[in-house]
Amino acid sequence: MSGPSAGLPDPAVLPAPLAGLPVAQVGILVPDLAAGVATWSALLGKDDWLIYTYGPDTVPHLAYRGEPGRFRMRVALAGSAPQVELIESLEGPSIYTEWISEHGYGLHHLGFRVPSAEKTIREVTASGVALLQSGSGYGQGGDGGFAYFDTQDSVGLIVEAIEVPKRRRPSEPLPRGRR
Repeated sequence: MSGPSAGLPDPAVLPAPLAGLPVAQVGILVPDLAAGVATWSALLGKDDWLIYTYGPDTVPHLAYRGEPGRFRMRVALAGSAPQVELIESLEGPSIYTEWISEHGYGLHHLGFRVPSAEKTIREVTASGVALLQSGSGYGQGGDGGFAYFDTQDSVGLIVEAIEVPKRRRPSEPLPRGRR
């Protein structure tokens, strides 16, 4: 079974620049990253997680609802096609704290890889879809970007455009519980 009847987004409801792209990432909000990694490692049979903390000190350009962003989050990435991303919100306000307040923890977004987050932001917002949160410059060369769009009414969750940096910073150690 596929399509809307299976709870999957219909490509026709995605913003045009993302329609037809494969889902590259499934984003899941967790209350504690270390516990989330333990649970999802057992579920996926994987333990090769990459860990990153993102915030004003590691992402030069952050925005939240059209204002400068001051949020921080820690993420764990594993696998591909699609990649699983676990997100622990460390400071808000952010789309993560909003979602947790309204929906609780669990599935948050679907991510799509794009060549340029900036170009995708221009195209998606020009089509009338609101930009909720974004960040850029987190790669070692100052590249890399992400942008979350408000597709809750059409898709049932948020969608993210991801411009993967050419070189990521080294992975951090997995934290031992919530900090």
